[in-house]
Amino acid sequence: MNRLRVAQKAQDIEGLDLRIEPFEPACSGPGDVVVEIHSAGVNPSDVKACLGLMPHAIWPRTPGRDWAGLVVDGPGDLVGHAVWGSGGDLGITRDGSHGSHLVIDRRWVRPKPSTVTLREAGAIGVPFVTAYEGLRRAGLPKPGETVLVLGANGKVGQAAVQIAAMRGARVFAAQRRSGPYQFHAAGPVDAIDAASEDVAAALRSATDGHGADIVYNTVGSPYFEAASQALALGGRHILIATVERRVPFDILGFYRGRHMMVGIDSLALDGAEAADILDALAPGFESGALRPFPVVDASCFALTEAKTAYRAVLAGSEDRIVLVPDGVSAAAPPGSAAG
Repeated sequence: MNRLRVAQKAQDIEGLDLRIEPFEPACSGPGDVVVEIHSAGVNPSDVKACLGLMPHAIWPRTPGRDWAGLVVDGPGDLVGHAVWGSGGDLGITRDGSHGSHLVIDRRWVRPKPSTVTLREAGAIGVPFVTAYEGLRRAGLPKPGETVLVLGANGKVGQAAVQIAAMRGARVFAAQRRSGPYQFHAAGPVDAIDAASEDVAAALRSATDGHGADIVYNTVGSPYFEAASQALALGGRHILIATVERRVPFDILGFYRGRHMMVGIDSLALDGAEAADILDALAPGFESGALRPFPVVDASCFALTEAKTAYRAVLAGSEDRIVLVPDGVSAAAPPGSAAG
């Protein structure tokens, strides 16, 4: 049994002192659960935390916010079950999931959907939790509402498109590429090439001037003006990231448009809050309206290859990268206890 350990922050990935250390996971109280990790997603926030870009991170620590695996110790009703989870504090203010085992409060543990493999389940957390929390805070899309997702080819963007389409919204995906939207959605998705089109103008033209009831801006400042111009009367603008901290802001347009801005920081959601969101999403995965990100063999890395995995994520890999501890075989078929 072992885990990754980061002793102190580094200036870059090459300077990161990332070690594997042995440890003995054990329940310290009646509410604890020990999970044998089968898959642990690697998120940009995991890597940035190792580089000291999360000021509240503890040292030393084990990174990792997302996970899926089998319960091997704890309450009898959970032992042997395939579970999944996530959390904004995991790997940041407490040891996370990048190891062979994770000791966690049972309130943070949920049965994974039977239609999703363990490898896939470990890669769902942060993107889908962030997407859902943003849409929830903005008022979940209603059938027939228009949702514009900016940065729709990113992982949070893909998740937002899926959730909005599942709820019957008309979805527009802004991406810096031509051609149709290439990822899964339960309904049709109209693509806007943000590299060659005026996003707000294209959106208003396609909606007979109505605009977007919800804009999910996964990029921030580069799309801020386009998002504001695309909003319908009473529209909601969700922000989760940015490049520049300050942007020009048209106060008159904001209040006359009766707009709302919603800021989402998934690091503020603890494991119990993330688990509740995964519960809300689980029926969508069970029905097939939502689909996990593909996790191919080439995007699976052993703990000994963690630095390579972190480097790929920081470089903007389009694949969903996961760590698979040594000795863990490919996930069992869906429907089985470990599927």
